[in-house]
Amino acid sequence: MDTKTTEKTGPATEAETTKAETEQAETEKDGAAAETVTAADDSADGAADLLDETDDEQDDELDELDELDDEEAAAGEATGIGAGAAAVVSAALSAVALTGTWTGKVVAERETLIGQIKTSGTGTPAQQISEIYGDAWHSTALVNGVFALLALIVAVLVLTLPRRPAWVRAVALAGAVLGGLGLLLSVGTYFDLFLSLPTAGS
Repeated sequence: MDTKTTEKTGPATEAETTKAETEQAETEKDGAAAETVTAADDSADGAADLLDETDDEQDDELDELDELDDEEAAAGEATGIGAGAAAVVSAALSAVALTGTWTGKVVAERETLIGQIKTSGTGTPAQQISEIYGDAWHSTALVNGVFALLALIVAVLVLTLPRRPAWVRAVALAGAVLGGLGLLLSVGTYFDLFLSLPTAGS
């Protein structure tokens, strides 16, 4: 009786063992699959984080480029305004040099007064002409020449600036031409190249 019971129990134990091993294998398989899925999820999350970081870096670079463009635009606008103002100033100085200034008139009248004081009662006609009229003319020419030189310098500086609008170049060029003409006339007047002082016998 005992022998038969043992014989029947043996195959059942083997079947249970085989079943347990199968279940364990399936459990390990499920665990491996779960780990694979988890690893895949982690990889996907890492890739998503990397993409987010890349997008953030690109956004930062674009923001920096936009800021640089804005700064360059502001600097260009400021340069354009300054160049335009300088061109207008050069043209105005050139016009003043050609037409005469209040400063030149005051200086000429002062030289006339000094000449009258120096030659009063004792000066010869030639001295009176030179002291009263010649010095006044030369002083006027000198003042006008200074204004013409300033106009020419400002105009040349404006013409050498980069990225100038067309109207700025035109005004600066006009200022340079008029300034050069005013300087030429002033130098000729100062050294009596165009008209000489009259003599006492004429």
